[in-house]
Amino acid sequence: MVALLRRLPLLLVLLCSAPQHLHAQTVPAQIAPTGTLRVGVYPGSPLSMVRDKATGEARGMSVELGDEAARQLGLPVRRIEYRTVAEIVAAISAGEVDFTVSNASPARAKEVDFSPTVLSLELGYLVPDGSALASAVDIDRAGIRVGVTRGSTSERTLPDILKNARIVTVPAVGEVGSMFERGAIDAYATNKPILFETADTIPKSRVLPGRWGVEHVAIAIPRGQVLAMSWLREFVEKARSGGLIARMAERAGLRGAAME
Repeated sequence: MVALLRRLPLLLVLLCSAPQHLHAQTVPAQIAPTGTLRVGVYPGSPLSMVRDKATGEARGMSVELGDEAARQLGLPVRRIEYRTVAEIVAAISAGEVDFTVSNASPARAKEVDFSPTVLSLELGYLVPDGSALASAVDIDRAGIRVGVTRGSTSERTLPDILKNARIVTVPAVGEVGSMFERGAIDAYATNKPILFETADTIPKSRVLPGRWGVEHVAIAIPRGQVLAMSWLREFVEKARSGGLIARMAERAGLRGAAME
């Protein structure tokens, strides 16, 4: 009995250290079952992936947070490109992608699990050159056609907000310019970082002042990964408090963060 008591401190140390050792081993295996962190990205959004016009270097929140998470976990990383975030969420649910950054909407939370909020964004409208629309409050009028990306949060939520304007589906953000040219839509709705990025590619288009909502952006992973989510909570907390999120947003040229 005395011998057991003498060994008790050592046993306690071993018991306390075992979970951390197990955690360090199991988190990479859980979050990246193939041995490579598969990050889902789609072009045209600083939340996901944009390319530097001079160098072609990929930037964006999904790109940089994926790279940093992989670095900290000691994993290689592979980016898998899709047309829309809805396709990425479906791929995560199907086990084909491990990680992305997305609006943490209630609908998407039924398909994937989300980390704590990375940052919050204003939702707004983009209009083409020559539009008479002056602000977000001018949108909800009879005859106004508002484009929303197929499978987006805007597609699900705007019909409850707009009582007079008509919703028109846009296949992908890259087609907004051509739909403006054809007169197929009068405005395009999504979060402001995407709107500003899109405005840079469409001459004389502009983002309207005002907003129709706020969305909260987080890291999405497959559902049920308890250890991985525990690790992600700490990862996001440190990235926010240490200024990493702010620096990534600046590098990606992200505009339209909600001040609240």
